[in-house]
Amino acid sequence: MRLIDFFRKNQKPSSASVARERLQILVAHERIERHTNSYLPQLKEDLLKVIRKYVEVDQESINVQLEMDGSQEILELNIVLPEKDEVRKRSASS
Repeated sequence: MRLIDFFRKNQKPSSASVARERLQILVAHERIERHTNSYLPQLKEDLLKVIRKYVEVDQESINVQLEMDGSQEILELNIVLPEKDEVRKRSASS
């Protein structure tokens, strides 16, 4: 940085610097989208099918999330299981 540039800070940024900043934003968004996994909805459906073989659960009862922890991906699966009485009633009626 030259000494003269120090006094010119009130000038508008050049179109090149604006374009560079916009490009950096676009690249950052593309990196985020690249890490978004498109297979999660299908994974949720497959897990729900397997779980339904053993326990009757609703679609809303299962929550699948994929998170990044540094360089590791963490798959979190939360399932709201029915009460034991409900399971007994359903198995008795079958």
